[in-house]
Amino acid sequence: DLEPAAAGAAAAHRGTVVRRAAEPGPAGADAVRAAALGLALRGLRTDLLVANRVLPEEEVPADSWLAAPLAQQRKALAEWQGTYDVRTVAHLGHDPRGTDDLAELDAPGVTPQAAPVEWPVTDRLADDGVLVWHLPLPGAVREDLDLVRRGDELVVTAGPFRRIVPLPSALRRCTVDGAALREGTLAVRFAPDPRLWPRGR
Repeated sequence: DLEPAAAGAAAAHRGTVVRRAAEPGPAGADAVRAAALGLALRGLRTDLLVANRVLPEEEVPADSWLAAPLAQQRKALAEWQGTYDVRTVAHLGHDPRGTDDLAELDAPGVTPQAAPVEWPVTDRLADDGVLVWHLPLPGAVREDLDLVRRGDELVVTAGPFRRIVPLPSALRRCTVDGAALREGTLAVRFAPDPRLWPRGR
């Protein structure tokens, strides 16, 4: 286990890659959606989503106790496979113990490094007179978003998550001109402050 300071340093490191694991079902699906938003707000990149303790796909009688868990599993896996790079790990029928059980799990190994998460700034000064900062926030809901400019920082709240983000240098000389959430990306518009913006731009 990491101490809080070490965990914070790991989360802030640009090279950090997060691997998620969850059981495919209603609770797991909720957790994965929440984690996707929280990790995106932190700017953390992810590689795989490991679907853990996956029941074997087989025909079972409608009155079997397995029918409901299998239906929930299929629904969650279908949702995940349309969005994430999913690997499955089979349910052994018992908690894994020892090296033989771990080998039987056949858990996925380390993958090539994932691409860094970028929050790009688009220059639309010539067309619209603004700079636009794009913050990818998959799963964010407009009603649960809040932005507060605080000096050279932007305080972003998305659902239960909150982060204080330093503004890129060009945006520090601007005022916030609005924001819009479209297709999982929050676009924040910044208008140059005439008192601080160099003449000729």
